[in-house]
Amino acid sequence: MAPLYLSPKELHPSTIMRPIGDCHLGTETELKLELSADAADTLLGSGLLGEPVSVEPLTSIYFDTPDHQVWQGGYSLRIRSVGEAHIQTVKATGPNNAIFARSEWEAPVTGNTPVIDYSTPLKAELDIDATAPIPQFSTSVKRHRWNVDQDGSKIEVALDTGLVVAGDRQTQIRELELELKDGKPNALFVLARRIEAIVPIHFGVASKAERGYRLLGEQTTAYKAEAVHLDRELRVSASFQIIAEACLRQFRLNESILLDRANPSALHQARVSLRRLRSAFSLYKAVLVDAESRRLKDELKWLTGVLGTARNIDVLIARAGSSDIRVRLLEARDSAYDDVLNALYSSRAKALMLDVNEWLRCGEYLTLSETTEIRNGPVVDFAIETLDRHRKKLKKRGKSLVEADDEHRHEARKAAKKLRYACEFLSSLFTSKQAERRYAKFIKSMEELQDELGLLNDMATAPTVVHELELDSHPDAEPLVAVGNREKLLNAAQSSLDDLMERKRFWRG
Repeated sequence: MAPLYLSPKELHPSTIMRPIGDCHLGTETELKLELSADAADTLLGSGLLGEPVSVEPLTSIYFDTPDHQVWQGGYSLRIRSVGEAHIQTVKATGPNNAIFARSEWEAPVTGNTPVIDYSTPLKAELDIDATAPIPQFSTSVKRHRWNVDQDGSKIEVALDTGLVVAGDRQTQIRELELELKDGKPNALFVLARRIEAIVPIHFGVASKAERGYRLLGEQTTAYKAEAVHLDRELRVSASFQIIAEACLRQFRLNESILLDRANPSALHQARVSLRRLRSAFSLYKAVLVDAESRRLKDELKWLTGVLGTARNIDVLIARAGSSDIRVRLLEARDSAYDDVLNALYSSRAKALMLDVNEWLRCGEYLTLSETTEIRNGPVVDFAIETLDRHRKKLKKRGKSLVEADDEHRHEARKAAKKLRYACEFLSSLFTSKQAERRYAKFIKSMEELQDELGLLNDMATAPTVVHELELDSHPDAEPLVAVGNREKLLNAAQSSLDDLMERKRFWRG
């Protein structure tokens, strides 16, 4: 008998919930918002959502094998207790996860003992032994629930306030989930804007399961970009959505750290995520021809710039050692970080996050007639053409790096960065052993080139940053601008570029 299981790649956000045996399989179309404690109280007292249809305590236990095979395999497993009832839920995470829609498998069980069979991917895909999962952590929340009619669409709203507990560690939960039950996805954003008019909100990208696993391990200080997984059967527009969501997720994870404390690593990674997202806009410019695409890219450039000012000072501080100039730099950094916080808390930044998330899923670019052919075309063909084009652009702009001026070298650096991001975004489409070997060598050469071009860029821009901080005449300013041997770096960069151009393209057979 064939297993009663469909993999997440066979699903689409428009898939409706349908029964498979006693298990319900489908995708959630939802927005998850994070609130402060004061915001949660204000929302409850506002009357915006009316009277809740229910207020109930929910306790969930999350299970996994001792070596976390479930989580590492891209899923979470929990049993939730509601009164006398027990509901087991398996959710896709990691590469199978999305901000806006997630695959899940749900079924009633008896007590707090997981059922591992072919109705979920835990057996069908991961081959988890039925007796292997054990409790890892738990959540305990009070859930307020409303049914909201927004412009004819039916939305279930749930506010969870409580704790995630793992051993002697715990973290608070204040989550507001808007789940579309029937109607149009853009209704979720209309309701989110109504809520944002009353209380500050931030998009939530970390699930309760993810919070729990963090408590079990080391607490991170910054989040690097996660691998992007694209299926070869995707349309071009869908591949862009997956890439953009990955960038937005990285930004929000690091923004959450920045809103809590000044953190150079988190600021750097937040800036990287925005640069990656802007690069994705450029890579897919043939699809993104609508006016809103251009406006959003400009807004992302603004926010990237605010973070960039603080990042430039952080770089100088790392070179300053214990000299007197360090005190001046730390004062300048405090001011720059205040500007970062003001920007992140501003109505402009909050509107940007709402706008870009709504546009990503419901924007005009998805329906324009002039882009129908390329938008709905095969992603592999698009990837090959895109990688070829950006490799050619780097080759052209990287000619004679030694003789070129700083402006032309900066253009070569930007071309190298775009090619690097394109490789990282699209590499999962090329999975043969040969492609993987070529990719590893190609990326290594790219990393060397970017490091050298980065140092040359620092050498060119550091004097400007020092001047803007009015530190030109400081006796300790010299180490801030003397970042290396210029001639040696130029020759090394040219050698790395030549080596890169000789590498076989992993996207070509």
